[in-house]
Amino acid sequence: MAVPAPFLVLCACVLGFFHVEATPDTTSSLDSSFCHGGLEVIYPQLDVDKCLVIPKDLKLREMVSTVWKAPQIYFSGAHKNKMYVLAMVDPDAPSRAKPTSAHWRHWLVVDIQGNALKNGQIDGKTLTDYHPPTPPQKSGFHRYQFMLFEQLPDAPVSLTEQEKSSRVPGWV
Repeated sequence: MAVPAPFLVLCACVLGFFHVEATPDTTSSLDSSFCHGGLEVIYPQLDVDKCLVIPKDLKLREMVSTVWKAPQIYFSGAHKNKMYVLAMVDPDAPSRAKPTSAHWRHWLVVDIQGNALKNGQIDGKTLTDYHPPTPPQKSGFHRYQFMLFEQLPDAPVSLTEQEKSSRVPGWV
C-alpha cells in the first residue's frame, strides 16, 4: 500500500526517550534532542543519523513504507563485550492528534552483540519482526523512533504471550 500522504519522520537515538510536543506537521526542539548518541539507520537510499523529515518529492516515503526491508543499524560507540536492545516505535499511532496506541512497536531485537553492532550487523534475537512505517491515510505527521538500549548482563529480555500476539500499544 503506497503511503504518500502522511508525513514520515525517522529519528535515531541511543539510550533515551522523551515525550515530544510539536505542531501537527513539524518536529519540535525536543524531537531534535531525542536524536543523539551516534545511532545510524541506513536504508538503501536514506542514511538517518539525526532527526529527519523524509522529503515528499523523492518517493522515499513510498520506498521506506513498501519496498525496502529492515534497515542496517550501526552504532560505532557499541562496546564489543556488551549486548544491546533495539526498538523501533511509532509514538504517534494511530495519529499524532490522538495517539491512543502511542509507541506502537514496529521492531524489537534483543541480545545484539556490541561487536556486531559496530559493523552494522543486527546479530540478536528478534522478538518483533520489522514492520515498515505505514501510517494510516489522513492520519497526519508521524514520527518513527529507533532506540538503542544497553542490555544488562544476565538480564534476559522477553515479551509476554499477550505482547507477542498483539504488539500491545504503549509497550516497546
